[in-house]
Amino acid sequence: MDIRELLLKDVMIMNLKATTKEEAIDEMVAKYAEQGIITDAELYAKDIRKREGESTTGIGDGIAMPHAKDKAVTRATVLFAKSDAGIDFNALDGQPVHLFFMIAAPEGADNTHLAALAALSSLLINLQLVAQLKTAKTPDDVVNLFSAAQEAKEAKEAAENAQSDASTNADQAAPQASTQTATTGTKPFIVAVTACPTGIAHTYMAEAALKEQAEKMGVDIKVETNGSEGVKHKLTADDIARAQGVIIAADKKVDMDRFDGKHLINHPVIDGIKKPEELITTTLHDEGPIFHGNGAGGAEDEEETGSLWNRIYKDLMNGVSNMLPFVVGGGIIMAISFIFERYAGAHSGLFTFTNNLGNYAFSFLVPVLAAYIAVSIGDRPALMPGFVGGWMATLTAASFVKAQNPAGFLGGLVAGFVAGWMVVGLKKLFAGMPHNLDGMKTILIYPVIGLAIMGLIMFFIVNPIFAAINGALIGALESMGTGNAVLVGTILAAMMSIDMGGPFNKAAYTFAIGIYSASNYTDGRWMAAVMVGGMIPPLAIALASTFFPKKFTEQERQSGLSNYALGLTFITEGAIPFAATDPVHIIGSSVIGSAIAGALTQLFKVNVPAPHGGIVALALTNQKLGFLVSLVVGAVVAGLILGIWRPVAKENA
Repeated sequence: MDIRELLLKDVMIMNLKATTKEEAIDEMVAKYAEQGIITDAELYAKDIRKREGESTTGIGDGIAMPHAKDKAVTRATVLFAKSDAGIDFNALDGQPVHLFFMIAAPEGADNTHLAALAALSSLLINLQLVAQLKTAKTPDDVVNLFSAAQEAKEAKEAAENAQSDASTNADQAAPQASTQTATTGTKPFIVAVTACPTGIAHTYMAEAALKEQAEKMGVDIKVETNGSEGVKHKLTADDIARAQGVIIAADKKVDMDRFDGKHLINHPVIDGIKKPEELITTTLHDEGPIFHGNGAGGAEDEEETGSLWNRIYKDLMNGVSNMLPFVVGGGIIMAISFIFERYAGAHSGLFTFTNNLGNYAFSFLVPVLAAYIAVSIGDRPALMPGFVGGWMATLTAASFVKAQNPAGFLGGLVAGFVAGWMVVGLKKLFAGMPHNLDGMKTILIYPVIGLAIMGLIMFFIVNPIFAAINGALIGALESMGTGNAVLVGTILAAMMSIDMGGPFNKAAYTFAIGIYSASNYTDGRWMAAVMVGGMIPPLAIALASTFFPKKFTEQERQSGLSNYALGLTFITEGAIPFAATDPVHIIGSSVIGSAIAGALTQLFKVNVPAPHGGIVALALTNQKLGFLVSLVVGAVVAGLILGIWRPVAKENA
């Protein structure tokens, strides 16, 4: 895509007045609305903030690319804005942002905003262009700078394509000579893959940085990008065969087996942007280990980055995220069945159907959790043993000892990690097999041996131990006095507000789900604490923005209204855009309100036999008044603290 088609001079802001991230977003959105690019400023701003809540679009080096795709946009556009003083935009490098590119794409557009991001990223790696944009005075200056950069890029790509075509023709005319040149010529050849999990800016900036550095070093390089648009410049078997080594600069899994037998280094995508020379030099010196594929798209010798806790958390969240649809769908259907039971009777067809359907979904919770924890560790070969191990954890008879309780949720967690690392061990054990027998590993060896080992481990070790732990935990919770219950409820509810969807939030919710499932879906005391605790942050923001309007900008007040609905339906994430820009006041007040609400649910002995639904679950609650009092008191306390504590918004000062 030619970025010049999207840059409109009428929507450029050459001197942003904003001094904060929120103000910058509001000012740029207002410019879009003024020029008729968007028809609903509130909707577009909400989607911009939602994207920022996922991860900052401040990509570093003084650049930010906020973007959204929704029905409010009338035409694909890139708004250029410049701040001479710089604005704290939570950029990845922690530095102020001077150049903004707000990308708007119509809802029906086919990845227009992604193509625009890719085009921008490939140009903005040019530090000279960035420096010139920072000193640009008029919209004409901006357009002229991008025109020159685009033309230079196109000329360079044309020259590269001509050289590639000439090389291809030479290979076809003299294949033996071509092979000799590839291995002993003056310019070495390497390949790379870049990928990032959210957005695509880093994918393409890493591509551009590697290509630019390779040109400086006299190295030929081909870079495959695995972005949100899909795979571009896909590496062929011939490319990989000719390459001296492979660079993976990615934060998500890519197809790895094709690099079997090559020197390979595996780094985060940010290293592709910040350390291209180091990566290329390492590859040229053959310092990367020889990679051995496993026939399943994963890696046996893949380098792991990050701490042990980060690895464990990533694996656990892979299980939890795949389990949640079963929790939400099955839980709400089951909750509806209890309503039918109450008003139509336990023998009604409506109750029987919905209750069975909810139970069918719930029966997969632990197996799916275990299976996808295992997949995160050992890739596809670990799926089956993980799933079977998780299923065995739900059975009271799946042990050599008689137990009244299954290993349950805790046993399923352990089963997932055991299955994953067991498969990793099998891969290492059979790594020395001839490569022509690789197909046997995934078709025969891993499934049969993996299942046998997993069955023995679950039957003789995991199930007996965790059935006892599970039984002891349930007994302790059932006999817990009111004081201890209030303390646990306080902690669980507060955890729901600490990071609003992050590790603390997920840990509390997972604990409540575990107890709920272990009790045969009857013990919803802890579910009451986490549900009310998770409802408080958006409700507190909604109340504060309504009754303390001067503490919020106009855009924040409009967004705050939607948090009434989000809070009442137990969607904590509605608070994330506010917490991202004002973490101290938003999180601090929310944690206090949630803790109070969680304590009250246990004081009133509230039981919520449904894992989701928010205010909808009130119909099933044993203590409806207790549920409502806990929720209202917690939300009002948090809202008052936030309203009093938060400073007046600058636009209202």
